Order: sequence, then structure tokens, then C-alpha cells
Amino acid sequence: MRARGLSKRFGALTAVDGVDLDVPRRQVYGFLGPNGSGKSTTIRMLCGLLTPSAGEIDVLGLRIPEQAEALRSRIGYMTQKFSLFDDLSVRENLEFLAAVHDMPRAPARRRIDELVEQYHFQDRQKQLAGTMSGGQKQRLALAAAVIHQPELLFLDEPTSAVDPESRRDFWEKLFELADAGTTLLVSTHYMDEAERCHRIAILDHGMLVADGTPADLAAQLAGRTLVVEADQPRQAARVLSACAGVTSVAQVGNSLRVLLADENAGTPLADALRAAGIAARIHPQPASLEDVFVATTRRRHAAGEDA
Repeated sequence: MRARGLSKRFGALTAVDGVDLDVPRRQVYGFLGPNGSGKSTTIRMLCGLLTPSAGEIDVLGLRIPEQAEALRSRIGYMTQKFSLFDDLSVRENLEFLAAVHDMPRAPARRRIDELVEQYHFQDRQKQLAGTMSGGQKQRLALAAAVIHQPELLFLDEPTSAVDPESRRDFWEKLFELADAGTTLLVSTHYMDEAERCHRIAILDHGMLVADGTPADLAAQLAGRTLVVEADQPRQAARVLSACAGVTSVAQVGNSLRVLLADENAGTPLADALRAAGIAARIHPQPASLEDVFVATTRRRHAAGEDA
């Protein structure tokens, strides 16, 4: 999947602004960003549901949106709202989706039997979808999205309404799909989920601000993250936030996580704390994906303010 200069405007609002993307096959590619960052709008353009205002899109060798109709049989799409029929049973939901995809009756029956076993619905085939838990509905929605064995699967914040254990199990299913040959594009605002992706794109206010593997993006912040252990963490945070070269200070338990604008900005911090009468210990720390997100979004906002 490839996009160049992808943009979408709704009147005076630019929801997506000049995004370039390259999504490799057989990988889990993550879209990370807060609500309103343009993730859902981008996904809807990539799968042909929304016409872009500008840019070029190539998905599975097809030009989108011109060839969107030909694309629909080769992709799956799962939204955060779990598009199921509450008054149909587990099996009836799957049978309905098989019919929507024009699957012949015998292959559809075999495929449904396979999914029922794979997603652990053997004892729930007659249960109404509306009576299931959030995690169960999520698994059923994923099974429904892949019933026609799509080459490419779009998932728009699919874990926003389920518990942590269900989220973990769900991600195991996603990697099983990738291992079997499916390419997955998953939008999320959870840092721990984004860290599990093979590659991620970070969107902020419709703009692509970072793109790469989680490890490579974190490596770009080498020497710029510190942990400060102070007896008075709140007072220490105020002192550090006022220091030149400090991008952000966040309290994590009894310690502070400090992100620097560059690797040389940490030298005066101990002196500033000492001058304020605050005893503290400062240690370097490997960067996390949250640090990457803060660094990339703060940098863009600062550039905009300077302009």
C-alpha cells in the first residue's frame, strides 16, 4: 500500500495534510495518534470509502478511489463500534457476512466452522451477539472481518472498548493473521499497542510527524531521556520545567521522566535542583514510544509557534 500527498479537507478544516505512506506486506502497521489526529479519515481514504481532496493512493496494485469497487472484495474493515447484529447469533452473524461476500454455501460453511474453532466460539454458536461481553464481541467482529480471507485488513481503534486481557488476546490474533500472509493497518491511541507493531506512523493534527519501527524511532532520542528521583517530586518538576532545553516533565510514581530537546541539555539540571534546595538523583533512561510521541508533536507545535 502506497500513498503520496494524501490530503482531506472538510470546508476550512484540513483533517489530513500531505501524508506519505508505505505499508509493507505481511506486517502489522500502526497508526498512532490522539483522537482527532486524522487516523480514521486516512483509513477511510485508503480503503476507498472517502474521496481524498488531493494525493495518490495505490492499494494492492489498484488505484484508489477509481478502482475502489474492485478493492472491496480483497480487504476487510473492522471499526471500533463492532458492526454486529445484536439480534443474530454468533453463527448467524458469520453466515450473513459470508452471504454479503457472495461466498458459495459449502465453502462458507467450512470457513465458518474454521473461524468458530479458531476464535473459540464452539459453545456459543447459538448465543445472540447482543448478550456477549466486549471481548467476545471483539473476537466475533474480527472473525467477521476476515471471513472472506482478505489480503489487507484495516482496523480502526478496535480495542477501545475492551479490557486489557481481551486486548492482549486480540493482538495475538492479529499477529497470527500477519504470519498467515495478511497485511494489517491498525489505528490506536494506546502506546503499548503501538509498540507491538512492526512499524508505526505517528499522526498529529492530520500530519505525519514520524514513521519507522518503534526501536528505530526510540533510538533517535538517544541521550535525551532521564529519570529524576527526588524527595519532593512536585517541586522538582516545577524547577525542571523552567529549565532551558527541557521538552517535558512527567511524574511516574515517585520519580520524574524528563525529555530533553537535545542530549546536552541535561547538564544544568542537577545544578538547578541543587540551587532550589531539592535533593535528587538523575539517571539516563532508554526512550519509550511515549517519549517519541511527545518529542515529535512538541517539535512541530514549537515550529508552528516560532513561525
